[in-house]
Amino acid sequence: MSDAARYTETYLQASRVALDAFIADEVARAAMLGMAEDITASMRAGGKYLTCGNGGSAADAQHIAGEFISRLMFDHAPLPSVALTTDTSAMTATGNDYGYEHVFSRQVLGIGRKGDVLLAISTSGNSPNVVRAIEAARGLGMVVHGFTGGSGGKMAGLCDRVLIAPTPWTPVIQQIHITVAHIVCALVERAMFPEQAPAI
Repeated sequence: MSDAARYTETYLQASRVALDAFIADEVARAAMLGMAEDITASMRAGGKYLTCGNGGSAADAQHIAGEFISRLMFDHAPLPSVALTTDTSAMTATGNDYGYEHVFSRQVLGIGRKGDVLLAISTSGNSPNVVRAIEAARGLGMVVHGFTGGSGGKMAGLCDRVLIAPTPWTPVIQQIHITVAHIVCALVERAMFPEQAPAI
């Protein structure tokens, strides 16, 4: 077997093991249902969903916010969601003036309010700017959700609800994260627009 074939086999096996462990995890399933309930309750009360992360997790944060604003499974009115990773002027000004660890927390403090929901994404659970965003959100009385992996890092003890992908491997953690995000988004869509939701 070539090195490329061996790597491919190892990666696919790691993905399957992590997904099987995730499927069997009743705590993770309960966390997903709880996250959907929190977001639905917030949006029904006029709240919004804020998302943040770095690198691949930044892309996931934007992906998730986009699903709410546009649509995932069926047509409906847009749902209020903001990715804190997209305003380059705010991020670079904050990074320059205060330091990169503040690029998300300053935005949370500026546009977040009690009753909003923050989704904080960090595969290690220890990204300083993500942890600061969580702390800022908690100070405002926001609900905080976390997507992380491995041992959960600092985030595990700071979030109201946390999803810890059962693997230490970053790319596989990210696969679990986007799967969870799609499920949660779909559940929120169905709860917010029951009359438009297609039958399962």
